[in-house]
Amino acid sequence: MYGRPINTKPKITNDEYNWDMQNVLVLGGNGFIGRHAVMALVEQSTVTVGTRSAKAREDGLTEISVRLESLLRPEDWREIVAPFDSVLNCVGILRQRGRETYDRIHHFAPAAIAEACRSANKRFIHVSALALEHPHCSRFLTSKLAGEKAIASIGGDWALARPSLLEGQGGFGAAWLRGVARLPIFAVPADAKGKIAACLATDVGEALAKLSIADDTSLRFSESRVFELGGIQHYGFKDYILGLRQKQHRGAALAIPVPGLLARIGAHLCDLFHFSPFSFGHWELLRKDNVPTENRLPELLGRTPGKVI
Repeated sequence: MYGRPINTKPKITNDEYNWDMQNVLVLGGNGFIGRHAVMALVEQSTVTVGTRSAKAREDGLTEISVRLESLLRPEDWREIVAPFDSVLNCVGILRQRGRETYDRIHHFAPAAIAEACRSANKRFIHVSALALEHPHCSRFLTSKLAGEKAIASIGGDWALARPSLLEGQGGFGAAWLRGVARLPIFAVPADAKGKIAACLATDVGEALAKLSIADDTSLRFSESRVFELGGIQHYGFKDYILGLRQKQHRGAALAIPVPGLLARIGAHLCDLFHFSPFSFGHWELLRKDNVPTENRLPELLGRTPGKVI
């Protein structure tokens, strides 16, 4: 159904990057992932930040107002992408709000951007997520997979980045997990059997920057368009929380197992009341491994990724 393979993996080496100044639009550049990508790009590129509500910045970067939920056709994006060499899309939503639906943000808008970039001969890098190949019920996850498939079917100069769990400053989920690690008692879903390849947000930001300004031939003529990104160590959820706690120089803590059904109900309640970053989609992800099939983060960084814990 979708014309191009999205999971073959020829290598890109560090000497294939062209660090000439390019003009890059980072959508969601004020968000967790986008902010780190912008920080990595500013030394090598002219960066413009796409955000919901543009404002003047003290660092001199330009912001433009871009609302993905309202820009669902390729023609909506053609004038926006025209001044740039590449577009990096870091926009994602944890929960729906009004017109900001999973389908609009994760599927329809990215597909429209991909088509606009293809027709204008621009590069498009889209940030998705790991483990989407498993059967899921959460629209948070199924919409991301639909967006990936749509982008792959359009063609052009595109790539998908699929990071694992991120640790770093400025992340709602990352801060919440560090908060859980400070507690002497915390709950663990009994069916959270999957492993996590947690990685540093700074490393992923650097990798996204390199993908955004890589030499033209390293992506355009490659069958490899998927970059799964993760840390070197793999952890179970309980061990990850305990590792964060140890990093905070805290003593032992008690992990209370919660039956899977109760954890699922709790996840739905968190979605209903917008409480905490724990969601039905994250409950589904915890039940399966969230690690790269082939970790391409070291390849992009040209070094070993930093340790999270």
